[in-house]
Amino acid sequence: MNIILIPGLWLDGSSWDEVVPALREAGHRTLPLTLPGMETRAADRSAITLRHHVEAAVEVIDSLGPAEGGIVLVGHSGGGAIAHGAVDARPDRIARAVYVDSWPLGDGGVINAGFPSENGEVPLPDWSLFDEEELVDLDDGLRAAFRERAIPSPVRVASDPQRLTDERRYDVPATVIACAFPGATLREWMARGEPSLKELARIRDVAYVDLPTGHWPQFTRPGDLARAILDAIGPA
Repeated sequence: MNIILIPGLWLDGSSWDEVVPALREAGHRTLPLTLPGMETRAADRSAITLRHHVEAAVEVIDSLGPAEGGIVLVGHSGGGAIAHGAVDARPDRIARAVYVDSWPLGDGGVINAGFPSENGEVPLPDWSLFDEEELVDLDDGLRAAFRERAIPSPVRVASDPQRLTDERRYDVPATVIACAFPGATLREWMARGEPSLKELARIRDVAYVDLPTGHWPQFTRPGDLARAILDAIGPA
């Protein structure tokens, strides 16, 4: 399989570094993405939109010919919205979408317009703005390393509405790797009609895998995250 790894806000492709080796050892080709505007802290991201990030993922999908094997999209946090946008754009090319402590973002939804922004970008906020569940296992050393590597995200990636057009996206199998909250809680919220989960509820084939930790398992439990991804997608 070709595994396209899509990071969430404030992260580049190197955020998957501790996850990639196990995926490669299992025989998969890994393609960790550094999305437009996330190359360096000095990069110009003033005009980067959510659509630019979706199109960057689609470009990688299109670069892989059918003879090169199946394609799996793995999206962490806000990267799950980008993965789902790419599923919508290329539903016939994706074997499975894996959402790491995230879920599909429906048409018109936004990743998070509530984070403080300045000069067209969203810096990594103070830890006090995150829920306690999101920070589980993210000790002082990991927090310092995260903040050291963090790159401000384009404000329009966080606040632009998702645009989806192809209902074949609901036929693409999905796995939700639930971290900050267990899968049972997500299913309970979905049954209650939680608006942010309505898109997930429409996907016809969804598996849930619990990986109890905070919102950044690629830092707190990278080996276990790699195993969860491998279990979700099966053999190479």
